[in-house]
Amino acid sequence: MTGWFRLTLGLLAVVVGLVWTLQGLGYLRGSLMSGDDVWTIVGPIVVVLGLVLLVVGLRARNRAKRQP
Repeated sequence: MTGWFRLTLGLLAVVVGLVWTLQGLGYLRGSLMSGDDVWTIVGPIVVVLGLVLLVVGLRARNRAKRQP
C-alpha cells in the first residue's frame, strides 16, 4: 500500500484545483468563488501540488515493487 495515500491525495488535489480554476475563470457558476480572481491563482497552485504528490506516490509505489 506504499504510495497509495499520496496517489489518492494527489488525484484529489488535481481535481479540486481544476474545479477552483474553472470557478475562478467563471466557467463554473453557482458559487461564491465563481468569477473571483483569487481562485484563478490558487487553483493552478493546488493542481501543481497534486501533480507533485502523484509523482512522489508513483515513485514510492515503484520502489516498493522492486524490493524483494
